[in-house]
Amino acid sequence: MTTQTVPQTTNGVDVTRFMETIGAVKQSPEMGKANFRAKNRWVFGTHNRAMVGECQIGGEIQDRRMEPFVHDFDEPPCLLGGDTGANPVEYVLTALTGCVTTSIVLNAAARGITIHSIESTCEGDIDLQGMLALDETVSVGYQGIRMEFKVDADATPEEIEELVQTSKDRSPVFNTVSSPVPIQVTVTESK
Repeated sequence: MTTQTVPQTTNGVDVTRFMETIGAVKQSPEMGKANFRAKNRWVFGTHNRAMVGECQIGGEIQDRRMEPFVHDFDEPPCLLGGDTGANPVEYVLTALTGCVTTSIVLNAAARGITIHSIESTCEGDIDLQGMLALDETVSVGYQGIRMEFKVDADATPEEIEELVQTSKDRSPVFNTVSSPVPIQVTVTESK
């Protein structure tokens, strides 16, 4: 007779697999090394299109999609765009809230906390004088970002606060946005 293990799930997360993944990376840290990739192509005006597909985790290519995900970037008309997609700085905000939300769900599942709903808002301030090179003392990027989370969970307000703070600290996007990251830019011939 064969016994079958039924996965334990919390918040739609297979907690058994999650704990197995944590154990595998703890035992072999190289399994935790990941490389994500994106390709981008200019379309017209301020419109460009990015594609994400495969990634590499633990030294193995994870070609996990039938088709790559496509993201259109553009600017609103007031910034000379055709408004065919969110602008890149808006994608930064959505990536930030999406990553912290995912982190909250995973951390809650690992702790056995049931989440009923999570909503978030995120806004940031940019002074166009920096981007337009009108004032060299003005930062080109965001000067401040504010996030607000509303979490309905089977937990006390203190537990939810601690869960959000821990999740923020474990969020790759939060840490990428809030800490300097070396970025190497190269130009290759297009012909």
